[in-house]
Amino acid sequence: MSRDWESIFTTWSQEPGKTEQERAENAERQIRQAIQASEKLKNRNIKVFTQGSYRNRVNVRQDSDVDVGVLCTDTYFPEYPDDNVKMELAKSFLPATYEYATFKNELEEALVARFGRTAVTRGSKAFDIKANTYHVESDVAAFFEHRRYVTSTYHHAGVKMIPDDYKPPSVKNWPEQHYQNGVSKNDVTTRRYKRVVRVIKKLSNEMASKEIQSAKDAPSFLIECLVFNTSTSCFEYQTFKQMVRAVLAELFNNTLSDDKCSEWGEVSELKYLFRVSQPWTRESAHQFLSDAWNYIGYE
Repeated sequence: MSRDWESIFTTWSQEPGKTEQERAENAERQIRQAIQASEKLKNRNIKVFTQGSYRNRVNVRQDSDVDVGVLCTDTYFPEYPDDNVKMELAKSFLPATYEYATFKNELEEALVARFGRTAVTRGSKAFDIKANTYHVESDVAAFFEHRRYVTSTYHHAGVKMIPDDYKPPSVKNWPEQHYQNGVSKNDVTTRRYKRVVRVIKKLSNEMASKEIQSAKDAPSFLIECLVFNTSTSCFEYQTFKQMVRAVLAELFNNTLSDDKCSEWGEVSELKYLFRVSQPWTRESAHQFLSDAWNYIGYE
C-alpha cells in the first residue's frame, strides 16, 4: 500500500512540542548558572548561547541533545587576508594572557560543580551533560572568538575551538551568520524553508533506520545546508509533497557534478559546503538525494 506522504510530511514539518523546547532552554539556563557560580569564570566576558538545530528551529525529535556554546571574548583568534593587514593590526595588539586550554579546564570545573562528575563527560570537542527530567542532554563547547579580517578595520566574527586531540587542529563556526541567513531564507519562502528542512531530516532518520547507508552518511547539518541552497521557486507549491519533490530534484541535478555546486556555502555563507575540509562529499550528498527520491517513490 502506498503511503500518504502529504499527511506524513505535514506532521514531520512541525516543530517539536513546547515541553521539549522548554527542557532545551532549561539546559542553557543551568549552564549559564554554572558559569555565574564559578569564581574563575564569573568575572570573565562570557556569552552562553544555543546553537545548531534548536537555535535555528529546525530540530526534530531525534535531535535529542541541544548544542550550547560558551564563548569567552577576553581573547580571540585572528585570521588575516594578507601580511599587510596583519602588520597594521599588530601595532595595536596585546599578547593574550588567557589560554584556551585554561578556559576549557575551568569550564569543566564549573560544569562538574553544577551537574556532578557522573553527569559530565569530556569529549575532544565538547562536554556531554546527561539529560534528566528537567533538561535535555547537552553538548557544551568552549569557544574563543574567531575574527576573520577582511581589512584592518572590518572583520567577520565567528567562534573557534581547539579539540583536545587536535583532530582537526581547530574548528571554526559562524553561528550568528547562520542564524540570520536561516531566518532570511525562511522569511522569503513564507516560512516554508525550515519546515522542508525538518521534513527531509525526518525522512533521512527514517531511511537510516532502514539501513540505507547514504542517509546514515548525511548529517542533519548537511541537509539544512543543502535545502538552503535551493531556489525560492521550490517553495512556491501548495503541498509539501510537491515542495519536497522540487527541492530533491533541483538538488539532485545540481550535484551531478562539481560545476553547479562548487561555490555553494553553508548557511552562514562563510564556509564552502563541498571542500576537502568537510566530513562529507558532493558525491555522498548526491547519493542521499537520489536514494531519498526513490524512497518516497517519486516518478
